[in-house]
Amino acid sequence: MAALFGTRVRKLRTAAGLTQAQLGAMTHVVSTRITQIERASGAKPTLELARALDAALVADNLLVELWPYVYREAFPDWSRRFMEYSERAVTIREYAAHVVPGLLQTEDYARAVLRVGRTLGNTEQLEERVALRMGRQGRLTSPDRPELWAVLDEAVLRRPVGGPAVMRAQLARLAATGEEARITVQVLPFDQGEHEVMGGSLTVLTMPDGSEGAYTEGAHYGQLIEDPDEARRFALTYDRIRAAALPPLMSLDMIRSVMKDNHRGAKVPSRTERRRLAQEQLQQSGRRQLRGGGRRVPGRRPGP
Repeated sequence: MAALFGTRVRKLRTAAGLTQAQLGAMTHVVSTRITQIERASGAKPTLELARALDAALVADNLLVELWPYVYREAFPDWSRRFMEYSERAVTIREYAAHVVPGLLQTEDYARAVLRVGRTLGNTEQLEERVALRMGRQGRLTSPDRPELWAVLDEAVLRRPVGGPAVMRAQLARLAATGEEARITVQVLPFDQGEHEVMGGSLTVLTMPDGSEGAYTEGAHYGQLIEDPDEARRFALTYDRIRAAALPPLMSLDMIRSVMKDNHRGAKVPSRTERRRLAQEQLQQSGRRQLRGGGRRVPGRRPGP
């Protein structure tokens, strides 16, 4: 991708009748930097430089749109392959243990999460990573948008990443998912105790041909699982976590409660209480059998 980017720059520069030195002056870099970009050698272009080149060469955003694919080559193989899989997946099922999944993060929340990473050396790199993450969210509004199902550990809601204001905005973003098509959010409460993925996060991807892949991630590592049998086992693990989580509507209520800073645990039913509520609902539905036309069956009065 860096070579393709460099080829485009060279063709556009030649068509514009510019030398490397002239293009460098227009974009505020030395001519040798332009040489490196055109030969795909040295450091990869920054987002700021890609924008400057695009403007100088009147490329109509061609270079800016190509830049994320160039930048992605700096990621480890396992991370890059996971992003490539995600872009083709028709269903994305995620369990997040510590932070909101990238596809649902606000820009400020993403910036706060990425700022503590060990791989970013300066503010420019941070903003490039934030821009890349925000760009990935475009899939959720595209015509081929995937089905997204996210299960969040309760810790994700409780940890004030970025401070109270950033966290309130992030919780509001999560609460708004109830109005969005093809997105479902559930919360796995603390009272569910231990489970199989406590050490990190899990993503299960379903591809257009029906095949599945899985991706597990910790703070500084990730693993893409492509073996069908192993991926199927991770899919079953995810289903168990999803089954243990609060139902979607109850999850959204909990998110809103935490957002208002008045949640202390009392508003979330315990496991025993949830079972009791479920039994009551089943009994009520049994007593409300319907006749044709949708009327209730009248109860029989006791005899005198």
